[in-house]
Amino acid sequence: MTGDNPVAFRLTPKEDSFYGLFAISADHLVAGARELTNLLAATDLESRATVVQRIRDLEHEADEATHEITNRVNSSFITPFDREDIYHLASRLDDCMDHMEEAADLIDLYQVKELPHGVAKQIEILARMAELTAEAMPRLRSMKDLATYWIEINRLENQADKHYRRLVANLFDDTDAIHVLKMKDIVSAFEAAADAFEAVAHTVEGIAVKES
Repeated sequence: MTGDNPVAFRLTPKEDSFYGLFAISADHLVAGARELTNLLAATDLESRATVVQRIRDLEHEADEATHEITNRVNSSFITPFDREDIYHLASRLDDCMDHMEEAADLIDLYQVKELPHGVAKQIEILARMAELTAEAMPRLRSMKDLATYWIEINRLENQADKHYRRLVANLFDDTDAIHVLKMKDIVSAFEAAADAFEAVAHTVEGIAVKES
């Protein structure tokens, strides 16, 4: 009479803490994108360096969150969905922060005084992607209402691609080759962040399909 025995349900519990950890990771992305917006508003190299340091700190916190997820997987007998998918999702979330931090770090290292006008649009798209990702993570618990998330992320990534190509084309109007190379490094890091957000969405879609 297993169905009438409440103990049976406790023999195979699911480790629900993963949902909270994924939410924490996504919240770091929202904070990182917010700091990128602050980076644009910084009016001098010193204030920019301060913002960049905050982004570096967030990247470190994001790494710690990823490590916590990995440790939790390794120590949990039962997970809410496939272990490899948990590893993969945690890694993809971490990639988003890594690329945002890379862009900010390059801005600081290159001592950029003025960024191309189009960078503001790149950051705007990343901020929206981060918000959508943070909103989606709690829905992993039920695996419901996630399709609108990955569809919108895909649309935004396509928009980011088109904007990136226009931005790079405009960069080559500059006759200063070294400046062009520096700016291309920066805008490419932002584009890599957009690609990473899409990779997160694809991972979530794959998990949802498996669990449906």
